[in-house]
Amino acid sequence: MNKLPLRVAAGALWLAVSSASMADSSVTMPIEIKGTLTEIPGPSLRCPSRFGGVIIGRGEGALTGPVAFIANDCITQSGTLFTFSAGKLIVLTVAGDQIFADYSGQFVPTGVGSNFVFTGATFQVTGGTGKFNKASGGGNMTGAEDISTGQGTIKLSGRITYKNKN
Repeated sequence: MNKLPLRVAAGALWLAVSSASMADSSVTMPIEIKGTLTEIPGPSLRCPSRFGGVIIGRGEGALTGPVAFIANDCITQSGTLFTFSAGKLIVLTVAGDQIFADYSGQFVPTGVGSNFVFTGATFQVTGGTGKFNKASGGGNMTGAEDISTGQGTIKLSGRITYKNKN
């Protein structure tokens, strides 16, 4: 009995499985997105404080290229500090891929007009679509906002793990 066809079939199967797993391996990369934002604060029934913000913006990142983003969060005031919590962020790339993240932190006054800066702000990647399907990771969020106009800047810096589909 000739065992060559069985060996060739087994070898082909092993090669196919190995190639598929290599093409779908996870990679962890630095992620940094810088952008500008506009926040519109107002009533929010989903928030315990009944007050939140809706944020829209655009930016750019080395990993993502140009992006647009939308977010919403809950805002609680304590004296001159504002805590933002239960934040939900969607980053949309030009390719159509999306990154989902949760975030939280505080706004503290700079002492200059109505300018505030983020402090202790972090984000956690919770998934995505396309290239970023089932992504994970997180990092720090820095930025500033003039709370009288809602205009500001944002920077996400951290790491993201996603499936590398070669």
